[in-house]
Amino acid sequence: MGAVSSLNGQARAHAAQRISNLFAPIATDLDEAERIFSAELASHSPFVQDLVDHCSLFRGKRLRPALLLLAGQACGGIRPAHSVLAAVIEMIHTATLIHDDILDEAVIRRHAATVNSEWGNEAAVLMGDFFFTHAFHLAASLESTLACRWIGHATNLVCEGEMLQVHQRGNLELDEEQYYAIIRGKTAELTAVACRLGAHYAGATECVVEDLGSYGRELGVAFQIADDVLDLWGEEAQAGKSLGTDVVKQKLTLPIIRFLATAPATDAQRARELISLPGPTARAQLIQMLSDSDAREFSWASAQASSDRAIQKLAVLPESQARTILKRLAEAVIRRSA
Repeated sequence: MGAVSSLNGQARAHAAQRISNLFAPIATDLDEAERIFSAELASHSPFVQDLVDHCSLFRGKRLRPALLLLAGQACGGIRPAHSVLAAVIEMIHTATLIHDDILDEAVIRRHAATVNSEWGNEAAVLMGDFFFTHAFHLAASLESTLACRWIGHATNLVCEGEMLQVHQRGNLELDEEQYYAIIRGKTAELTAVACRLGAHYAGATECVVEDLGSYGRELGVAFQIADDVLDLWGEEAQAGKSLGTDVVKQKLTLPIIRFLATAPATDAQRARELISLPGPTARAQLIQMLSDSDAREFSWASAQASSDRAIQKLAVLPESQARTILKRLAEAVIRRSA
């Protein structure tokens, strides 16, 4: 077990190094966003500061702030507002993670205890709110209200997506169209607005801003599909978070939707029964049924299609190092094994 853990740790370290290398051209700007992030959230209360510091452990590859900065660099150059907005986007994302963990009753996030498991749901709800309110306070420090409006609209869609998912729990007739409506809101809208803000504040035209937003949206869809596949077939030691929560909460994701739509009637009915049963045995049996079908391959292919569409949207940009990195990010999001 120790050897396996060591290998997983090495894999995580190598993955982190690859991402660090990929973001090297914007490293200084990411560091400035980190400084702004920490300064904005600093609290005189030791307890609150402890929670803030703990939540910093949840911040992994800094994908969303990096997307904002890369979009800015690709569209004309990074300006002071970009680092502010990168910090804002990371605050919004962190808030959604904290609240997601409450909804999923998750106990691990990036190899650390979730706020809800360590301090309880009340503290976790308030901590998520703390990040949200600070994000909008910081966004309001810019001269224009545009960022607040765009981020507010995106956050509304994120919440709608989450509420729709909660509403659809236990709906074993959920179809692909409904699934995509959920993930476009709860995941893809934040990556979309990050790219739109990056492009806009670099002085890009409206058409370029919208194309970058479409890139971010397709990237977010691909990312979420990959996440949903890994929730079924991933390993917690590698993923660094609680897995299997989708099945426990009876949230249908693309692999399950695909199986229920294409399997023989008797197999589909058995899968529905397993989804409704608690415990790891039923989950293992369900995953085996999915593994014996094309559900996983179909889902990866769907993620690949979204990644391809994201890359196509980059055609509006001139050749640059930032554009190349954006392309590589779209390719990398579906190559994750954790």
